[in-house]
Amino acid sequence: MNEKIRIIEKDAEGFLDELAARKAEDLDEVLPTVAEIIGRVRREGDKALVEYTRRFDRVEISPDRLRVAKEEIEQAESLLEPELKEALKAAYGRICDYHRKQLANSWFVTGADGEILGQRIMPVDSAAIYAPGGKAAYPSSVLMGVAAARTAGVKRVVLLSPPDRDGGMNPAVLFAAHLADVDEIYRIGGAQAIAAAAYGTESIPAVDVIAGPGNIYVTSAKKLVFGSVNIDMLAGPSEILVIADNTADPAWAAADMLSQAEHDERAGCLLITTSRELARQVQDEIARQLEALPKKEIAGKSIENFGAILLADSVDQAAYLANRFAPEHLELLVADPWSLLGKIRNAGAVFLGPFSPEALGDYWAGPNHVLPTGGSARCFSPLGVHVFLKRSSIISFNRESFDKAVRPVTVIARAEGLEAHARSIEIRKKK
Repeated sequence: MNEKIRIIEKDAEGFLDELAARKAEDLDEVLPTVAEIIGRVRREGDKALVEYTRRFDRVEISPDRLRVAKEEIEQAESLLEPELKEALKAAYGRICDYHRKQLANSWFVTGADGEILGQRIMPVDSAAIYAPGGKAAYPSSVLMGVAAARTAGVKRVVLLSPPDRDGGMNPAVLFAAHLADVDEIYRIGGAQAIAAAAYGTESIPAVDVIAGPGNIYVTSAKKLVFGSVNIDMLAGPSEILVIADNTADPAWAAADMLSQAEHDERAGCLLITTSRELARQVQDEIARQLEALPKKEIAGKSIENFGAILLADSVDQAAYLANRFAPEHLELLVADPWSLLGKIRNAGAVFLGPFSPEALGDYWAGPNHVLPTGGSARCFSPLGVHVFLKRSSIISFNRESFDKAVRPVTVIARAEGLEAHARSIEIRKKK
């Protein structure tokens, strides 16, 4: 393994485009398999969930154990260190406080002719939050997803997460779910979990919205069920991009890049700098720090295959490259980060200054850590209360305002060849 991260001086744009494109390539590769899983869950329900759990998670489970019992949830709290429980409680409070500021109000206006127009904003009735298993357990993702749903006012919130090899659930995940007042917890993961939430089975009633990060099979399943339910986004491998000038601490920049590299072998870890000296220092720091990481193998593959240090001629060029890539996480380790922020248009979350590392956003700051990846920050937003809200348009005309609308509406309807539309207006005028 080459543990020296590459330094790219030319064709930075080409490298970034290739990196952003890997999500779409991954999705295309697994879509046929995922479509087969979804179809079988729709046809066979719990029977398919049991078989796929045996095949993919290597766990024997009966339908009556898909839902986690209250006793197991209560026992989880006793297995955790008090310090971790207090940290999760405090973090959840901060996350909820932040999400409350995202709430929007319904509105109504009266027009000049007496018509009343408006928009009514309401929460969906039910939502499923997916929490990954696999390489690690993420109680923080439970808190993020549930906080957004609960703050929006969703009445029924369920958690889907894969079982461990013993058929149990991670105690920290269960505690986080209990802390966030989740209504139902199911020990089911992968594409089969998404299918169950979208279409329902004998044991798992269907929901209206599915949110939360997952592997490529989960993401592909969300893509295929979208339309039957709403989803938050199609997230891919995690990404961090650090813009740094010669004021940045190379050890800190390297540590922040590695914080994403340990997530996944396919995580993208990038630095854009105007300083050739800093580039070499960060290169050396990554190699040094990587040796001491428990997840050295995972992080090393990420750095080798999807990591790079890009040299820019100016901070403006660095901002241009960042906007082109539209990273999930963007750190500004420069002398004046607030000035540079005005030049950033595309990023899931932006971290300003040396004391705002990405890990703060993962656990503590308050904004949601479920973020768009693979360049989709150009048009998608972080997970928030808006994902769990729906809007209805409100229209109320009286006789006077209706009379003034008759002629223009019938003219437009007939121009489109829709005679019944026009007549539905004229029948009222005649009476």
